[in-house]
Amino acid sequence: MLAEERFSLIMEQLNRKRTVTVQELCEALNTSESTIRRDLTELDRLGKLNKVHGGATLPDSRFLADEPTMEAKESQAVEQKRSIAQAAAKLINADDFVFIDAGSTTLELVRALAGDALKASYVTNGVAHARVLARKGCRVYLPGGLLRPETEAIVGAPTVTSLQRYNFTKAFMGANGVALDAGFTTPDPEEAAVKAAAVHRAREAWFLVDDAKFSRIYPAVIADLQGGAILTNRCPNPKYKQFTLVKETEV
Repeated sequence: MLAEERFSLIMEQLNRKRTVTVQELCEALNTSESTIRRDLTELDRLGKLNKVHGGATLPDSRFLADEPTMEAKESQAVEQKRSIAQAAAKLINADDFVFIDAGSTTLELVRALAGDALKASYVTNGVAHARVLARKGCRVYLPGGLLRPETEAIVGAPTVTSLQRYNFTKAFMGANGVALDAGFTTPDPEEAAVKAAAVHRAREAWFLVDDAKFSRIYPAVIADLQGGAILTNRCPNPKYKQFTLVKETEV
C-alpha cells in the first residue's frame, strides 16, 4: 500500500473516531507498527493530526455545532460511559450535596449510585436523572426553568438563578467537547450558562467525558480547563494533565 493511501485511511479513521491507537490502525490497515508510527510522525509534521503516546488525535481546532438527541447519545460509547459513571459514583459520600448535570454519561452515573451515595442530597436539571434518583429513594431537587426537548435538560435564566442559591460539595458535569485552547464546550448557550453556574457554585467539579469528546470545540463555553477536573475512560493527549486533574478509568 502506498503511503498516500495509508495517510488517507488513517485520516478517515481519525475523522470517524476522533482518537485512534497505533494498534487500532495496525489492525485496520493490516500494516506494521513501525510503519504506522512513521506515518503518524509525518502526518503530525504536516499538521494533519496530533501524535500522542500510543496513537493520534485530531488537532484541537475542529469547530462543531451538531446537537445529538438524548436518545442518540445514550446509544454512543456505552461501555466507556458506564466505566466513567462507576468511577464517579465512588466519589460521592453520604454527607455530600451534589449537582448532577443533564446528559447521557451523568445519567449513567445516577444509575450507578449505590450504598452511601444514596444518602446524599441531589440537585439536577435532568428530568430523566430526577426520575431515577427519586426511584432510588434519594432526596432530589429540580430547578425551575424551560425544558429543552433535545437534551431533556431544564435551562434558562430561572434555572441559573435557582442554582445560585446552592453551594455544592461536588458537581458532575457533561460536555460535548473538551479542547486545550477552548476548554469545556457545548452547542447551546443556555445549557452552557446553567453548567457554568453549577461549576461556579461547586467545591469540586468533575467533567465526565469519554475519549471521543477530546479535541472537539462547540460554540458555547462552559469553563476553561482549570474550571474542573476530567474523569474519562482514556485521555488521548497528556497535555491536558498540565492544565487540570485528569483521572482515567482505563489506562
